[in-house]
Amino acid sequence: MINLPKTDSVECEWEQGWLTVWFNQPERRNPLTDAVVADLQRICEAIEHDRSVRGLTLRGRGGFFCAGGDLKGFQSMANATHDDVIGMSETIGRLLYQFDRLPMVTVALIEGAAMAGGLGLACCCDVTIGTAEARFAFSETRIGISPAQIARYVMQKCGASTGRRLMLSAAKFQGTEAAQLGVLDVVVANEDALTEAEQQIRSDVLACAPGAVAATKTLLRQLATIPDEQKMRVAAENFTACLKGDEGVEGVASFLEKRAPNWQQEN
Repeated sequence: MINLPKTDSVECEWEQGWLTVWFNQPERRNPLTDAVVADLQRICEAIEHDRSVRGLTLRGRGGFFCAGGDLKGFQSMANATHDDVIGMSETIGRLLYQFDRLPMVTVALIEGAAMAGGLGLACCCDVTIGTAEARFAFSETRIGISPAQIARYVMQKCGASTGRRLMLSAAKFQGTEAAQLGVLDVVVANEDALTEAEQQIRSDVLACAPGAVAATKTLLRQLATIPDEQKMRVAAENFTACLKGDEGVEGVASFLEKRAPNWQQEN
């Protein structure tokens, strides 16, 4: 068992290298309260260097993914000092930054609805899977605020033009359209199919070397920001570190010897 922090606002399940984190306030549609943000940050800090964690799934109890920011908390913060509000927003921003950079594969399983900051957190995930009936919206501008910290991750997920339209209009959409917009990677019929689709992702990921997955996520981030003339060298350095590392040696040898590599778990 991995060494996870004690959490009260979210529930963690560990199974054969895979961590599932459940939003666990269904009576409130699983909002991103201060406690939830703090618990998610502690989880990220606990696993960010742990290669035994091969994947992480976010999911909501009660058939609802996440309603987004805690509006009661926002109402209270509106009367706080300028610096206090800045600090609250930056805390959420740090969580999104941490989550986006986790070295393992991250998955969001969405049913019911994913709104505002909750949908923004899903956009930080590598894979988003949702039901056809699930509802979505970047709803911030409807209540007079901006999608401040999630904006760059929304555009990263679905592109600048689409992200811009969805955030400015606070448009409402459902599962099939969410896939067409790039917000969802996979659309399924119901809750059972949601679990089946996640199991396929798990199976695929668990066949991959965890260090190579982490290196690939790092490479993709680097390639998006460095000048073109540097991209070949950065990619070559990334590849060389993988090939000459333990996983590269084991992976090539296992392929040539027609056996499973040592990171694949026995079924």
